[in-house]
Amino acid sequence: MQSDGNLKVAPTGENGDWREFLALPQRLYRNDPNWITPLNLERQQHLSAKKPFFEHGRMRAWLAFRDGVPVGRISAQIDTLYNQTHNEHMGFFGLLEAEQNTEVFQALLTTAENWLREQGAECARGPFNLSINEECGLLVDGFERPPMFMMNHNPPYYADELEHCGYSGVKNMVAYMLDTFGFQTPKVMEGAVRKAGKNLQVRSLNRAKYSEDMEILRDIFNDAWTDNWGYIPFTKAEFHEIGNNLKFLLPDDYIQIAEIDGEAAAMIVILPDINEAIADLNGRLLPFGWLKLLWRLKVRHPSRARVALMGLRKQYHRTNLGTAAVYSLFEAIREPILSRKVAELELSWILEDNRRLRRILETLGAEVYKLYRIYEKVITK
Repeated sequence: MQSDGNLKVAPTGENGDWREFLALPQRLYRNDPNWITPLNLERQQHLSAKKPFFEHGRMRAWLAFRDGVPVGRISAQIDTLYNQTHNEHMGFFGLLEAEQNTEVFQALLTTAENWLREQGAECARGPFNLSINEECGLLVDGFERPPMFMMNHNPPYYADELEHCGYSGVKNMVAYMLDTFGFQTPKVMEGAVRKAGKNLQVRSLNRAKYSEDMEILRDIFNDAWTDNWGYIPFTKAEFHEIGNNLKFLLPDDYIQIAEIDGEAAAMIVILPDINEAIADLNGRLLPFGWLKLLWRLKVRHPSRARVALMGLRKQYHRTNLGTAAVYSLFEAIREPILSRKVAELELSWILEDNRRLRRILETLGAEVYKLYRIYEKVITK
């Protein structure tokens, strides 16, 4: 346990009890109108020892206390899959929440850095909850709107506190918003798709072959994102977990696969904004929260949705056929989201320097409305 005056940092979750750790944000954000309390069950599963991430990663977590009252928390992770993929000695931090106090941030980050250094890490990067394939990035612009499901939210002062503790921004990521009711098919989109002709076909998820289609999605993603900054491949176990979680939440037409000459070449996955559906549940599904959630997702439908996964095989990057495939996917999701009265579609997250994809999104009328940042610090002595 690290102590600084009446401030103490202690390990947590080692006995499987995450209650104080998970409860802290609700108190810190009690006056933030845009904060949405996540479901307790979902957060417990996120940190469960059975989570597939822990097949290639390890983690420690700590709570900061002042006079016995929790005032901050943090996690630190070593992801061997990342380090093997990139031939680096990288450590990661995440799940960072704290009151506006540099002493608290310094104590938490120093504790995480010390553990990462003991594990052989030369650099600390974050926030990642727990990997780049989950919630990641610190919100640095766009605080006036609530977050979509699986997107981070934090107060503006977090960036200043990280920088005071020696961290520098290493990569920016943007979130776009598209007004679906005002969307008009651009002529460049119609022309690209028409030129592709019969070589390009788009289909919805085949529920009868759910496992096979999940593997197709994973394969496309892992191929499409290989050269992207920070890339970590989805393992079969990780994508199987995603598939199980989404199986009963998503309609078939919220998943679209583009085929070129009969081979799966691109995909898109839309998530209804579960945050909108759970905003008043205070993190609880019992006794009647689960009924409200099901009705809101299956009958009323959230008014917002998010493009959570998207990918185009590398062989079609920077090709007209690849551009046509991306446009075709967006055309394919129009009817499903409009029929459910989805007024806003978030496209997130996109690397700020991914100019080609950003140009495509902007031709559709999407506009940047949130900015996230990954921070980094060298921790070798």
